[in-house]
Amino acid sequence: MTRKSYLFTSESVSEGHPDKVCDRISDEIVDLIYRSAAEAGMSAWDVRVACETLTTTNRVVIAGEVRAPEGLMNGDGGVAPEAFVAAARAAIKDIGYEQDGFHWNTAQVEVLLHGQSADIAQGVDNAADSNNEGAGDQGIMFGYACRETPALMPAPIYYSHKILQDLAAARHAKQGDAGMLGPDAKSQVTVHYVDGKPVEIASIVLSTQHLDDTWDSDKVRAVVEPHIRRSLGDMPIADDCAWHVNPTGKFVIGGPDGDAGLTGRKIIVDTYGGAAPHGGGAFSGKDTTKVDRSAAYASRYLAKNIVAADLAERCTIQLAYAIGVAQPLSVYVDLHGTGRVDEEALERALREVMDLSPSGIRRALDLNKPIYARTAAYGHFGREPDADGGFSWEKVDLVEALKAAV
Repeated sequence: MTRKSYLFTSESVSEGHPDKVCDRISDEIVDLIYRSAAEAGMSAWDVRVACETLTTTNRVVIAGEVRAPEGLMNGDGGVAPEAFVAAARAAIKDIGYEQDGFHWNTAQVEVLLHGQSADIAQGVDNAADSNNEGAGDQGIMFGYACRETPALMPAPIYYSHKILQDLAAARHAKQGDAGMLGPDAKSQVTVHYVDGKPVEIASIVLSTQHLDDTWDSDKVRAVVEPHIRRSLGDMPIADDCAWHVNPTGKFVIGGPDGDAGLTGRKIIVDTYGGAAPHGGGAFSGKDTTKVDRSAAYASRYLAKNIVAADLAERCTIQLAYAIGVAQPLSVYVDLHGTGRVDEEALERALREVMDLSPSGIRRALDLNKPIYARTAAYGHFGREPDADGGFSWEKVDLVEALKAAV
């Protein structure tokens, strides 16, 4: 039974947050290898990437396992570091770090990538249950969709992302005083729900780095509030909304110079802001044989199409896999009491309308291409599909097939 009235909160972090810098670099490595494979005539189906990044004061460490074209390898099982170093520097420059403690041109970049384990490769390349490609690991993945926003995403995470996207655009464009904001920022939005529907914003938290060390909290609020209000669009802000803008005061030292960053530490920001379950696996730095990534994309795709097809107001999907096995061990659907069809019938239908093996997902969503760096900040879900195939899992092109299948 839905509560009459309640508050729910989600947070987001900007592209310059230390963990997001790491996610971006790791996904730039994924894109680099897919791009290089295409240029070298290597099949994109053979690409493998598991890349982790650590950042701290003027230091970047990139580690992991890859299967890449010969031009990126050094012949003894390791990689030739030059292209990877260049990719990391370009990512840091694009984010906007040119500070004494973290600068794209002077940070030390160490590359510790090497070839993929043959033991893992044998199970992924040849599945135990078919001649298909096996899952890159065991695990559970969740997808979710709801009618709270135009993107069929929960309102708190949707608006948390919107605030930071607007501020980042203004910073990059050097719009007035917003050009003096730094890359590192966090947002948090509390939404008031009545009868299960979002009705107004109850509180807003924003902490953003700024380059002028004379600014105080009042000055920062004066700069960011117009952008925040614009990013919320038609969503009402409560008359008694609590605003907390840079509540600790000065925020000049930011990014990896202020806090060390690691790939994969913002998995709730990347997904549904806590409004739906999470299987625990991160996305960035992984090619799409890793079902942590591809099956999470597929489950979002299916959940979004179910809601778009008007089969439910809310939908949660769980998929489960075993390493080296192609087909999911289980498919679970929860329509949260809002469904217009039988959930068991829908579970069967999902296997009919989409091949849920890793290779089937990669084929259906056209994932074997360099489209991942753009996913590293502001959420992997609720984005607009791109003309080049980016965010293909946000398409709603399964609506008719789902209706026919149930």
